[in-house]
Amino acid sequence: MKLNYQFSNLCGTVYKRGNLAFTPDGNSVVSPVGNRVSVFDLISNKSFTLPFENRKDIVRLALSPNGALLITVDEDGRALLVNFQRKVVLHHFNFKTPVHDMQFSPNGRYLAVTNDKHVDIWRTPGFTLEFAPFVLHRKYVGHYDDVVHLAWSADSRFFITGSKDMTSRIYSVDRLEDFHGAVLTGHRDTVLGAWFSNDMKSVFTVGKDGALFEWNMKEEMEDNLVEDADVQNKKRKTTEEPARPRVKRWRTAARHYFLQNHAKVVSVAFHASSNLLVVGFNSGIFGIWELPDFTSIHTLSISQKKITSVTINPTGEWLAFGSSALGQLLVWEWQSESYILKQQGHHHDMSCLSYSQDGQFVATGGDDGKIKLWNTQTGFCFVTFNDHTAGVNSLEFAKQGQIVFSASLDGTIRAFDLIRYRNFRTFTTPTPVQFSCLAVDPSGEVVCAGSSDTFEIFVWSVQTGKLLDILTGHEGPVSHLAFSPSEGTLASSSWDKTVRMWDVFGRDLAQEAFEHGSEVLSIAYRPDGKVLAASTLDGQVTFWNVGEGKQVGSIEGRKDIAGGRRAADRMTAANNSAGKHFTSICFTADGSGLIAGGNSKYVCIYDVPTKVLLKRFQISQNQSMDGMKEILNSKNMTEAGPRDLLDDTGDLSDLEDRMDTTLPGVQKGDASLRKTRPIARTKGVRFSPTGRSWAAASTEGLLIYSLDETLLFDPFDLEMDITPDAIFEALANQEHLRALVMSFRLGEKPVTRKVYDAIPVDDITLVTRELPQKYLERMLKFVVGHMEVSPRVQFNLMWATSLLRHHGRYLKDHSHEFASVLRGLQKGMAKMYEDMSTICNDNTFAIQYMLNTQTQQRKVAEERDAAEVQLEEVNMDMII
Repeated sequence: MKLNYQFSNLCGTVYKRGNLAFTPDGNSVVSPVGNRVSVFDLISNKSFTLPFENRKDIVRLALSPNGALLITVDEDGRALLVNFQRKVVLHHFNFKTPVHDMQFSPNGRYLAVTNDKHVDIWRTPGFTLEFAPFVLHRKYVGHYDDVVHLAWSADSRFFITGSKDMTSRIYSVDRLEDFHGAVLTGHRDTVLGAWFSNDMKSVFTVGKDGALFEWNMKEEMEDNLVEDADVQNKKRKTTEEPARPRVKRWRTAARHYFLQNHAKVVSVAFHASSNLLVVGFNSGIFGIWELPDFTSIHTLSISQKKITSVTINPTGEWLAFGSSALGQLLVWEWQSESYILKQQGHHHDMSCLSYSQDGQFVATGGDDGKIKLWNTQTGFCFVTFNDHTAGVNSLEFAKQGQIVFSASLDGTIRAFDLIRYRNFRTFTTPTPVQFSCLAVDPSGEVVCAGSSDTFEIFVWSVQTGKLLDILTGHEGPVSHLAFSPSEGTLASSSWDKTVRMWDVFGRDLAQEAFEHGSEVLSIAYRPDGKVLAASTLDGQVTFWNVGEGKQVGSIEGRKDIAGGRRAADRMTAANNSAGKHFTSICFTADGSGLIAGGNSKYVCIYDVPTKVLLKRFQISQNQSMDGMKEILNSKNMTEAGPRDLLDDTGDLSDLEDRMDTTLPGVQKGDASLRKTRPIARTKGVRFSPTGRSWAAASTEGLLIYSLDETLLFDPFDLEMDITPDAIFEALANQEHLRALVMSFRLGEKPVTRKVYDAIPVDDITLVTRELPQKYLERMLKFVVGHMEVSPRVQFNLMWATSLLRHHGRYLKDHSHEFASVLRGLQKGMAKMYEDMSTICNDNTFAIQYMLNTQTQQRKVAEERDAAEVQLEEVNMDMII
């Protein structure tokens, strides 16, 4: 059994908090998801999560202008310097204070970081591993409160800041002789945004109260110098009036107000090239204005909660919005008024998951009553069902057909059609109950669900939707159901410390109960249906031989699943029994391993024959969640309790942040919201039917671990001298694979075509077998395009068949990525088949015509010869 599973993707969450950023090409958006970073490719329609983790939740990130460096900063000011293209962490750094804003200069030489009331300018680090890559260039002071915003000028010589002291200041990076900075005052609330215009002649500032000021440089008299001159004149008693010097000052040119029903400004973004200003309000409304005329282009409501972050791509066409309250990420094209991307995770915890039979899709259910389907290849959610009115506790894909079943606390079992995306069947009971689990038989004809309040198991027919039977016998809430893969036997576990076997399709099987020493939380059948595993509250996993009804082994997992100590725990993690049990178990595809997860930060994989722990995965390193630390620091304990759990909302400066809207009787807000820290736990684990990956429904979202290599190493990335001469030299030395890959790196089609045609037929198999997977898509695209113009039919077919033969497994596992290329190959081969069929038919008809003509001529010649012979015979008779 392979154990080298690596973190592949984070699907269940798209945005948590912090700022969004576009890549320099404007085709991808970078989003902070907890202590991880996800990248959404808007052109290829896929997403991936970078493999590193910050210490706590990320609150700020910045991408260099060339897209090579990424810096992420967490709540405490700890930063990671990342090579964005290679996805490798280069350096760890601590700014020692919370960072409100961070921006690279347009020329990429400097990095500006807010530091409480100051601004620090650092020289941009390099790509090499250095002992101290962060070098401080200069520290800028002047503000009297925290700096919350900064922006660079187009020439990278100046930058402007916005602060909570309601002022904005202009600084120069290097000391200039005639420049001493500028202070822009006049706002009545925090300055959330300040920018230079593209021509550097104007400055725009936006306050939190919805005021927009435009500032221009004006030339004025120096009053102070005039007063000094008057004093000197009195001393000298002269009537001569000195010339008044003229200086340039920033003055208010215009004042505008957004007037959005007293809504506060939360996020702002400005695009200097197109003079577009995008403003997000706490009411979920955003607006687009064109400056300096303050012309309103759009004002739309896209969310019920405040828009936490907004940004504009480099071309000014797409706008990205993030809402931390809903976990929502939107990319909107303002010219066509259409969504480019609209993704949202579960509002509350993710409670269950299920894999489709081909392993391509994962269905997740949440406490918010929503069911979401995720594509494991792209990482996107492509459909959401909102039919349930309460939390979803269990999900199951049908073994046959595109159907998913769900069980909810609202007392319904629903069946969803994944072709038409609708709820086509709803199963209910005579009296309302709350369902905690469900199971679907392998044929897909019967669905069963267990209740947590009546302790009964209900059986329905999927075709008719009628209730067939009610199975009774449990004396506690039913925790889990599972159908045997080989027989029609149903196994049920309950809090009454038993696992019972039921014959759903008949009464021949006597009801049998497997007794346990503690409450049974989850059960799972081995794929062959002969062994049943059951996890109990005391941390054990017991294995039963179903045919003989005997226990064949057990695993003691209390020490393996034991997590960290929570902030409110009165005892150490080693002595605390809470959470030391598995709430979800699943066998591997071959039945040789068992994966288990619970209310802990660990997921364990055991070897079933030897009952030995093979590997333990830690699902997160995020210190912002509770239960991550093994030992707590006593300095964080106060008289009022743990420092992390103290409610400090009353100390906030803004009135809307101090208002408590969670009490009963208020008009707005959720009455169930509380000040709590999320707990690191896993509510469900499942292995993919293909055995290549497994997924866990955790507090952070849907974590997918896979055996497939997502990072493909290309040795030619290290080669600098890729030129046509080097390619032809490698071709002359019969290094055909090297020459082909170098031609792809060079990107010139004539060179690639020449190398392709020069490869001998006998070496095609060797070249395709050793071709790196990174260049497989380029190779297939080239073959597809070359088929249309090249007369070498057999040569092209040999390339295509050899590529499919040696890379078929990889193409099948990544069918979504290669779908367009494979469709092009199919069309090309179909066209080639038609052309060859036409030529063959024409040749066949021509040959048949020639053969028929030859046969006809032979017949004519034979008839002529026969006539001549007959004539000679007649002449001979006449002569005689």
